[in-house]
Amino acid sequence: MIDRRLLLVHAHPDDESIGTGATMAKYAAEGAHVTLVTCTLGEEGEIIPKDLARLAADRDDALGPYRIDELDAACRALGVEDHRFLGAPGRWRDSGMMGVASNDHPKAFWRADLDEAAGELVKVIREVRPQVLVTYDDNGFYGHPDHIQAHRVSRRAFELAADAGFGEGEPWQIAKFYHTALARSVMRRTAEALREADVDFLIEAVDDMPFGNPDEDVTTEIDARAWIGNKIEAMRAHATQIVVDDPWYALSNNIGQEVLGVEHYTLAFGVRGPAVPGPPVEAGGLGEPHNRENDLFAGIG
Repeated sequence: MIDRRLLLVHAHPDDESIGTGATMAKYAAEGAHVTLVTCTLGEEGEIIPKDLARLAADRDDALGPYRIDELDAACRALGVEDHRFLGAPGRWRDSGMMGVASNDHPKAFWRADLDEAAGELVKVIREVRPQVLVTYDDNGFYGHPDHIQAHRVSRRAFELAADAGFGEGEPWQIAKFYHTALARSVMRRTAEALREADVDFLIEAVDDMPFGNPDEDVTTEIDARAWIGNKIEAMRAHATQIVVDDPWYALSNNIGQEVLGVEHYTLAFGVRGPAVPGPPVEAGGLGEPHNRENDLFAGIG
């Protein structure tokens, strides 16, 4: 077996746990080297617990350092020992949602020079030498400026890391580059289950939500349900941002979503590995009628 090395680039603390937490826990438990790069401290996050309202972003950015501790706890829950902030903690700042005043903060990640930020990621890539890179698609999964910038920076670093003429260190070609994904069928199934559940979270129509992927666009399905407990623990560590009522959770908008143990991806660059059918319902599967990769490292020799 190859020495598996996985690099994930996320915009803010908590993004790693919500979207890829089960995957990270699975690969870490199986002996892969899992590296997480977080681009900001999440200074603009909306604080849920009233007793932590003092950490609001307009009070000398007290929330950012607090969220470093939350992220440390989440990484411990996931078994991830290699975590870095892009450049350094606080090098770039949470830009907030699209169109708000914090987009114009001089340190906002949205305003970061692309090659400068990518250069910092290239340093990590050439040190870690991952075969697989995971981040968001070109819409940042749901349109957040920092997520879009994380995609741009990752894409540029993916190119520059293999360029012998750029920067220091030995060039490194990443074999596979993935975007996070969420199949629309999963979203519909979650909405139906929420309507039957006795929870206080809101239910939003799937077609009104600003994210989701057509099922046929999803190339890769990682069944990490055996590690969903680690994911739940990691999400609970981000207590300023997430309320967890297993198997559901909500952010500050109180819209209920399911804590997923099966996580989806779309292969953006690289050779797709063999597609296999998901396990049938009687074998504990979800009964998905799709043949997908079931390993981010599939096809890498």
